[in-house]
Amino acid sequence: MLEAVRDAGPAASGWSDQCWTLARIAEIVRRRFGAEYTVAGLDPLLHRIGWSVQVPSRKAAERNEAKIAAWKDEQWPVIKGGRRTRAPGSASRTKPARA
Repeated sequence: MLEAVRDAGPAASGWSDQCWTLARIAEIVRRRFGAEYTVAGLDPLLHRIGWSVQVPSRKAAERNEAKIAAWKDEQWPVIKGGRRTRAPGSASRTKPARA
């Protein structure tokens, strides 16, 4: 029964992203089965039934490459700004900067 919940995904259980965490699985176990487990106690149990840690892919499935490219072209130069020209001054907290 826990496999069916896992396969349905986190969104079916009320979490908007597509990421299962030990804390979320512990919450599902508490809701469905009435059993309380700590995250540290749940981890070995899940390994015992054959579940393993899954690392998500680097890119989201909902990724919009066109919007990302437009943001890089339009917004990133504004955020990054130009390079500062060299100006006299000091990084020392005890030595005041010269005007």
